[in-house]
Amino acid sequence: MSENRIYLASKSPRRKELLQQVGIAYEVLLLRDAPPRGPDVTEIVLPGEKPQAYVARVTQEKADMAWKVIQLRGLPQRPVLAADTTVVLGEQILGKPANRDAAIAMLSQLAGQTHQVLTSIAVRSALGLHTVTQCSDVSFAAMNQAEIAAYCDTSEPYDKAGGYGIQGAAARYIANIRGSYSGIMGLPIFETCQLLEAAGVRTTTDRSL
Repeated sequence: MSENRIYLASKSPRRKELLQQVGIAYEVLLLRDAPPRGPDVTEIVLPGEKPQAYVARVTQEKADMAWKVIQLRGLPQRPVLAADTTVVLGEQILGKPANRDAAIAMLSQLAGQTHQVLTSIAVRSALGLHTVTQCSDVSFAAMNQAEIAAYCDTSEPYDKAGGYGIQGAAARYIANIRGSYSGIMGLPIFETCQLLEAAGVRTTTDRSL
């Protein structure tokens, strides 16, 4: 590769921060900006679709769409990274709450329970498509309705799957995690670096290697 740089097919500030944390140079690729604009990716759960299949499908569609956008716009061909995160309680997928009532309902379900956070990542390049889905367990302590309502009065729940952010005030109520902290935030760094290396992107900070 002529330059060690990728496209990030996400506007998530958390994913940007995580890439910066490990020194991966990126350029945000805004898929829905014209011209030209590629087809939208549907995030609707298909009938009978299991959570892991859902999050993997959405992520792969984002990566494929991003690769098409690169070609349509005549941009330099660099690997593109896409990701999607979903929160699962049992087999129920909890998306981003649309309003305060929805956020309160989600947090009421999660309080005192252990749920799963699935983050699927995909790297699309001239070498093909590489994907992986990382799963972490998150255990919430019990929360009373006043605590839930106070958290939902902040801005945190409304752009996050499951209605909470582990890196924010919700950490006060998270009793235990098993898995990847960065994966719960939205981008599992270990797996991301593995996929980027497979696509020809050097992720080590030791430039002598």
